[in-house]
Amino acid sequence: MTGPTQRPHDRPPHDRPHVRLTDRLPHVAAFPDALGTGLLLHTDVALDDGLSNRIDMFISTYEAALSRFKDDSTVGRMRTATHGGTFDFPDWTSGLFCLYDRLFAATDGAIDPCVGEDLIRLGYDESYSFTTAPDAAEHAGAIHGRAVWSADVERHGTTLITHSPVALDFGACGKGYLADLLAGMLGDGAGHPQPIQYVIDAGGDLLVHTDEPITIALEDPTDPANAVGVVEISQGAFCASSPSRRHWSDAAGHQLHHLLNAIDGLPVDDVAATWVAVMPHAASLSTALADGLATALFTTSAAQLRAHFDFECAILNANRAAAQSPNFPGGFFTH
Repeated sequence: MTGPTQRPHDRPPHDRPHVRLTDRLPHVAAFPDALGTGLLLHTDVALDDGLSNRIDMFISTYEAALSRFKDDSTVGRMRTATHGGTFDFPDWTSGLFCLYDRLFAATDGAIDPCVGEDLIRLGYDESYSFTTAPDAAEHAGAIHGRAVWSADVERHGTTLITHSPVALDFGACGKGYLADLLAGMLGDGAGHPQPIQYVIDAGGDLLVHTDEPITIALEDPTDPANAVGVVEISQGAFCASSPSRRHWSDAAGHQLHHLLNAIDGLPVDDVAATWVAVMPHAASLSTALADGLATALFTTSAAQLRAHFDFECAILNANRAAAQSPNFPGGFFTH
């Protein structure tokens, strides 16, 4: 999910000399149109043209299946299917669908890909109109009869069956899941005798595989030019969520954003930002999980989520109260 843009930071750790990320990983492959936010691959060796082209083609394939902003994607066709239908997704979507099953259960339905309908009603639609439908409040959320993942989408592996139009949005985990799949391509197809070191930056959601830790700034959700803390990580995923970069106002002047509780279909207003770290041992799809949990922390307590998943997190509430889990790989600045 889009959040405070977590960029590898140039602030040096106190116990090591300052080494810029571009010095350690000097090769950058850019995919500026990926998922609407762009994607960067920082590597210690140059990717050959064949691998770069395969990555570019896979990103297009990914969007052709899962993007709700493309009318001709599989997700787009589900939204316009008057009587529903049977929709076959690529085999590689299996892990994503399974993760949403787990998140839906762990959050008691607060994280639900069927929230796409609520986002559209609130104005975050395929044309980015940011114009709220007049009857949005009357129809938002599962409590008003909107389709839900567990009841209105029948899943058989990677085949989804519906009986009416269903607007799915896989944004909570989508960028992270793409990063995990691309990491598999780097490992399997790079053709180098030594493992590649890399940082995959999917619109601020990071997957890190480096010999030495990199330092990452925690962006202040009220001022993107400032940081409220830093973390250090060499292996694993680090993702964030915040409404700071994607918000708009309705006709009455109420502030809206894309981080919704799927039960009532409304933006969550008591959390300002979340950050989640997932180490490789904790999940095979570490970035997808970190991405999804960063969103889930807006709707569900860390204690409830930690009963289901292995992760570390930090949370900044709307009143600027901050908290972090015991083994979070960094911390907030103190004054």
